[in-house]
Amino acid sequence: MTDLVFVYGTLKQGFPNFRVNRGTRVAGEFVTLRPYPLYVVGDIRVPWLVDRPGSGHPVAGELYRVDAQALALMDELEQIDEPGWYSRREIEVGPRGAAGGETATAFVYFGCADRLESIAVHLGPIAEYTEDLARSYRDGDF
Repeated sequence: MTDLVFVYGTLKQGFPNFRVNRGTRVAGEFVTLRPYPLYVVGDIRVPWLVDRPGSGHPVAGELYRVDAQALALMDELEQIDEPGWYSRREIEVGPRGAAGGETATAFVYFGCADRLESIAVHLGPIAEYTEDLARSYRDGDF
């Protein structure tokens, strides 16, 4: 059995944590159907999507089919069992730039909204975490 995961940050192809992404990419670019705020935060400048639908922008990313093992690796990276980190929830996504295209329900990793009060917010809300932004990413804790 496989699930869909929408990735918007370091798990994208060619980005710093792609080595953890063991999924099979769904062709094309995707975007969240609802706007969400996406920030670049902390000393490591990590992308931080917040579960506040209706604020921010439709966020661009990639869609992957993952099995249970691949999903577990992503969950571990995103520290979903650690307070103040990410949680995995479902959202609706659709093809980027294609009005009326087929939509899908996919898992996404949301950063803890409360943590925004105690960490440096370097940028945001933004619509896309780009390769230029990923160059400032530093692996580690914040």
